Amino acid sequence: MKQLSKQIVFYSVLIALWVVLAKAKIWPPYIFPTPWGVWDSLRAGFADHSFWIAIAVSMRRMLLGYVLSVVLGMILGLALGSNKFLEQTLGGLLVSLQSLPSICWLPLAVLWFGLTEKAILFVVVMGSLLSVTIAMETGRQQMPKIYGMAGRNLGARGFPLFWYVLLPASLPYILSGLKQGWAFAWRSLISGEMIFVSLGLGQLLMMGRDLNDMSQVIAVMLLIIAIGYLVDGLVFRTMERRLQARWGLSPAT
Repeated sequence: MKQLSKQIVFYSVLIALWVVLAKAKIWPPYIFPTPWGVWDSLRAGFADHSFWIAIAVSMRRMLLGYVLSVVLGMILGLALGSNKFLEQTLGGLLVSLQSLPSICWLPLAVLWFGLTEKAILFVVVMGSLLSVTIAMETGRQQMPKIYGMAGRNLGARGFPLFWYVLLPASLPYILSGLKQGWAFAWRSLISGEMIFVSLGLGQLLMMGRDLNDMSQVIAVMLLIIAIGYLVDGLVFRTMERRLQARWGLSPAT
C-alpha cells in the first residue's frame, strides 16, 4: 500500500506539472497539448477502432518476430556454448553486432525485402536475436559443471540431459535474455513501422506528426509504454517470481 501511495502521489504531481505547463502556454497547444487533449485523442482512437487495429497488427508482427528470434537464438546460443571454435570466432562477432542499433538493419532489410512485412519482421528478429543468443550462451557457460556430471551419473544422456538438467539450470540467464530481447524487439518494431507506411502503432505516430497532432503522438506513445509495461508485468515478472520461488530465492506466493 505504501508503494501504491507513493506511485499515486508521484503521478499526480507529474500530471499537475503537465497541466501547469500547458496552461502557461510556453509552447503552442499543438506542440504541448493538455492532458485532457491527449485523453480525447485516446478516446477517439479507440472509438473509431484505429487504435485497436494498430495494436492488433503491431502485436501480430511482434509475436511472430519474437518467437522466431527466440527459437533461432536458443539454437545459436547452445551451439556457441557447446563449441569452443564457434565461441572464439562467431561469439566475438555477435557481441560486436549487439552494440549496433537495430534501426541500422532497416536499410539492409528494405534493400533485401523491399517495403514489405518481411522487412519489418527482419528488423524485429535482428533486434532480439542477439540478446537471446548471448543469454543462452552465458547460461550454458556459467552453469556449474557439477549439474551435468550429476545428470550423467543418474543416467541422463543427450536430449534428456539437456531438457531435464542443463536447460532448467540455465533458466535464470535465459529469462533475463528473453526479457531484454522482448524490449529490443518492441523498440525495433516501432522504429520499423515509422519508416514506411504500414498499419501499426508506428504509422499512427507518423500520422500524428504529419498532421501536427501532438495529442495523437503522445496518446500513441502512452499506448506503446502501457503495452510494454503490461507484457513485462504479466509475463516476465510472473515468470521471474515463479523461477525465484522454485530456486529458493524468494518465498512462494
